[in-house]
Amino acid sequence: RLKDLEVAELGDSDVHVKMLAAPINPADINMIQGTYAILSPLPTVGGNEGVGEVLEVGQRVAALKPGDWVIPASTGLGTWRTRGVFPEETLLKVPSDIPVLSAATLSVNPCTAYRMLADFESLAPGDSVIQNAANSGVGQAVIQIAKASGIKTINVVRDRPDLPKLVERLMALGADHVITEEMLRKPEMKDIFKSIPKPRLALNCVGGKSTTEMLRHLQPKGTMVTYGGMAKQPVMVPVSAFIFRDVRLRGFWMTQWRKDHAQDQESLTSMMDALCQLIQRGQLTAPACTEVPLQDYKAALEATMKPFTSSKQVLLL
Repeated sequence: RLKDLEVAELGDSDVHVKMLAAPINPADINMIQGTYAILSPLPTVGGNEGVGEVLEVGQRVAALKPGDWVIPASTGLGTWRTRGVFPEETLLKVPSDIPVLSAATLSVNPCTAYRMLADFESLAPGDSVIQNAANSGVGQAVIQIAKASGIKTINVVRDRPDLPKLVERLMALGADHVITEEMLRKPEMKDIFKSIPKPRLALNCVGGKSTTEMLRHLQPKGTMVTYGGMAKQPVMVPVSAFIFRDVRLRGFWMTQWRKDHAQDQESLTSMMDALCQLIQRGQLTAPACTEVPLQDYKAALEATMKPFTSSKQVLLL
């Protein structure tokens, strides 16, 4: 429900923020449904991502000033609101000269894409990565970050009525190959590997059959990282992939990475700087977004849950 609440009083270490925009992500829906790994004590404000402008700061706040743009430093901030008072350590400053939609969608998907490309295999220019759900927010960020680093991407999407349009959009972002899940099983896949090496890294957001098929194209000793399970089916791996090709299966959750690196400000800062520089250079754009006024939140939630949505719903606050 949309409710009017009093804004909390500003403490010495607090920051009063006017929220500008906040997206609706699948994880936000899962939290509301009660199926996510983190559940906020009720009553609570939804939304884990977004950007706001600092209006006022407490006496002890040193790193932020009015006019600065901030995004959540961790999960559970509750961004679907017009204003809020938050402790300084729950916020990260971002440049205010980047597009508002890029800032609003920065803290979850691009960070997930960046870490998965950096932390599991040491990839060099010319190497390749294969991923499913390539039109998701993470998928679009993977394409662009990989392109900026000279890494080739093979992007798997579900067949759909407007497939040529989607292929065109992903190619425009810098995708090297866009294929359907059905094509993973076809002999034509060999043609792709005439021009680029087999991938050392696979990124899985789907599960089920799509994953098993994608795994077949991974190099021996390659790594598959699972960060989502949209098909709600387990990851099935042939025994031969383990024994004869020694593939590694790993998982990734951005929230856990932030917890593990809570004392390591440098790794967080260097990642955010790298991503903001890509945005400023025009090499990383926000995913396709539909901007929705806050009062139409119900329509935005419904749109997020529809299949084949290639546009992220963003609440304008």
